[in-house]
Amino acid sequence: MDTTRRAFFKLAAGGLVLAGGARAFAQAKIKPGPQDVLLVVDVQNCFTPGGSLAVNDGDKIVPIINRLAPAFEHVVLTQDWHSPGHISFASSHAGKKPFDTVSLPYGTQVLWPDHCVQGTPGAELHKDLRIPHAELIIRKGYRKHMDSYSAFYEADGKTPTGLIGYLRDRGLTTVFLVGLATDFCVFWSAMDARKAGFNALVIEDATRGIGTGGSMAKAWQEMLGAGVRRIQSADVVVERRARPSVLSVLRAITCSSSVGMTQAEARPPTAKIPVPRASEAN
Repeated sequence: MDTTRRAFFKLAAGGLVLAGGARAFAQAKIKPGPQDVLLVVDVQNCFTPGGSLAVNDGDKIVPIINRLAPAFEHVVLTQDWHSPGHISFASSHAGKKPFDTVSLPYGTQVLWPDHCVQGTPGAELHKDLRIPHAELIIRKGYRKHMDSYSAFYEADGKTPTGLIGYLRDRGLTTVFLVGLATDFCVFWSAMDARKAGFNALVIEDATRGIGTGGSMAKAWQEMLGAGVRRIQSADVVVERRARPSVLSVLRAITCSSSVGMTQAEARPPTAKIPVPRASEAN
């Protein structure tokens, strides 16, 4: 584990640390293009109010993400996807409680309440998330003996999730990050995006964090120092497409139905009701 990662985990040990090629457009605005991707990090039931590891107001970012998503041609989502009895769970360590720490081969591990267990409702994406055009879901943390925070690498900072190769193969160069939590999974994802050579922008109001022990300030300091840009959702141009009128839709249906038909074929068919023969009437 690199020294930056170790330092952050030492800060996290004091308490719960779970938080929140773009083109300039009209100087202050950013219009996402074909080489940009929106990375939606861990917007899951366990991390929103009512979940076992809830981030305060975590559900408040869902409408913002839904509004932003149509601006991006490419969207990737991540899910924490832990096996039962995962090494990061306090319940897997005798005498330990949530937010204690233990030393593991890859470094200091904060112990969490059981969360995002594979196939459980808590691991599901938030029900109000509406991104039908999302192209990929990256599941992380499924290795039982290693935790995972970043969308790009497991907690050892070396084991890849496969996202780097996916983005490179598709020619995507700039990552816009939203989701949960700012000073943990979003933080590590942004840092690792820069480490892998991508441009990275965190949309601050589309994330939420907890920030105990100064973790939020430290996370932003490290992200900005690594070249991550800090922006707001209002900085992103979201082009709204006009909805067609009901009349235009009906006309389109009529025209498409009539293409290649004769006048007689285009008319609605007349129902034929069979008339029973006299021998069948009785």
